[in-house]
Amino acid sequence: MNTGTKSKNNTHKTKKNTEVPWYRNWLMKNVYMAVIVLSLVVFLLFSLLKVITRHNREQDVPDFANMSMEEARRTADEASLRLEVTDSVYITRMAPGAVYKQNPVAGSKVKKNRRILLTINAKAPKTVKMPSLVGFSLRQAQAELTASQLKVGKLIYVEDLATNNVLDQKYKGTPVAAGSPVPGESEIDLVLGMNPEDGQTYIPDLTATPYPLIKEKLTDNSVNLGKVVFDGTVHTYSDSLEAIVYKQSPVPADTTVAMGSPVTVYLTKDKSLIRDAGK
Repeated sequence: MNTGTKSKNNTHKTKKNTEVPWYRNWLMKNVYMAVIVLSLVVFLLFSLLKVITRHNREQDVPDFANMSMEEARRTADEASLRLEVTDSVYITRMAPGAVYKQNPVAGSKVKKNRRILLTINAKAPKTVKMPSLVGFSLRQAQAELTASQLKVGKLIYVEDLATNNVLDQKYKGTPVAAGSPVPGESEIDLVLGMNPEDGQTYIPDLTATPYPLIKEKLTDNSVNLGKVVFDGTVHTYSDSLEAIVYKQSPVPADTTVAMGSPVTVYLTKDKSLIRDAGK
């Protein structure tokens, strides 16, 4: 009898010793609940953040170049983008009101509702006053025209004692007096003197020169831009601005040519043509 009683008492004591106090159960339950709640809150916050920032929902910016504003706005609406015209230029070879430039550029990664800044082609050029160039050197005339928002046109050489001295200035083939209103960005032809004993120049190497810089390099060497030939990689005016020279005629050489000679240039956007030409 005593042995059985002792055994029961020992079993009862063992059970009591293995039981977890009530306050420890309460504490662990609350810890577990807090971890679960915190995990849910973090999950919800990250989910909400993705929605707010449109995480991983970037898109390519369309190419608005040469589009009318109506076409550009329609394209922007389809892509959930906003357009804002911030500037204008005047390009004679572009349609009035067409998009000339954009920021960010086409192909950039942006999120929906991003604002795209546009520069458009003005419907009419602003008028500037023709400066007086007679008596200036060619280099001085270039600087004066640039300051007046005009460009050097054709170099017309006539026999004179002073080489590259401006004798007359013309707009569309007609002499234009200083102070006369002319459209901004117009090309002004310069009648220049050329001493027969000092009327030769060298053809510059135009390889890899961007299209917008060709005329300046040729003028610096007292020669004219002749034909401009674009290959199949150039489709738009924007493409032409990125095109570079891969071939020219005459080619650069040690021999000289008469001042005012024309130079034909061939342009491309494919830079491999330049590497192939150099082999």
